[in-house]
Amino acid sequence: MLIPAFAQEYNQVLPSEKETLNVGLKIIPENPVAGGVTKFQIDFINPKTEKIQEHIDYTFTLQRDGENVFGPTDLLHTSEGSVTIPVETTDAGTYFGLIEIKGILFQPIPPESVSFSIPIVDAQQSGNGAKVDGGGCLIATATFGSELSPQVQQLRELRDNVVLNTESGKSFMTGFNEFYYSFSPAIADYERENSFFKDAVKITLTPLLISISVLSYADIDSEEEMLGYGISIILLNIGMYFAIPAVTITKLFKFRRR
Repeated sequence: MLIPAFAQEYNQVLPSEKETLNVGLKIIPENPVAGGVTKFQIDFINPKTEKIQEHIDYTFTLQRDGENVFGPTDLLHTSEGSVTIPVETTDAGTYFGLIEIKGILFQPIPPESVSFSIPIVDAQQSGNGAKVDGGGCLIATATFGSELSPQVQQLRELRDNVVLNTESGKSFMTGFNEFYYSFSPAIADYERENSFFKDAVKITLTPLLISISVLSYADIDSEEEMLGYGISIILLNIGMYFAIPAVTITKLFKFRRR
């Protein structure tokens, strides 16, 4: 049930109210900026053994100026290793990450809270003004209801751990982001207003999510392999979304003419 914590690097480590556990928080990126996605990697550390304690039940809330900007989440449960929670922070300022521990090793305990101070700076004050690699998955988040949904997490993990690990992947994401963020906010807003449109987008996204999931199992060690997998997936999706419907429509049109 315990994993060594000595190799972990945290921005902050604080004890819970009754010092039952220490909570380590790693912020990704280390100096988060407004308008990007900030990831909070959370570990619960047994203060007696200084090792990561598994099977913790807790909730997470991000607050600014006394108001909740994210959460509180439903009751979360750690199983193995760290938990990473992505949150899109739109405004600069001082945020507070509130973690409320409610259970250890499947046993409920009186709630113990930990609060972390998290500064989010304006992009122009971040040193280079550059946009954080990979913004929020706006359409997927609106479609599946939460940044913590498995589908959104899958997209983030593929982007951060696979695509952005190669130069060709970074180049692709730079161009893709310019295109994607030119229309995604409007679609995401309309999804929240229209449940029928949201369901249609969910159906449309499903084949895409299935096709790109192959990257989770691919062993990509070079630029050539990244290009090969990337081009194959693009061609596959062109076939699914354009070629197959076009052939079907053509055959139906010819059948009706008979």
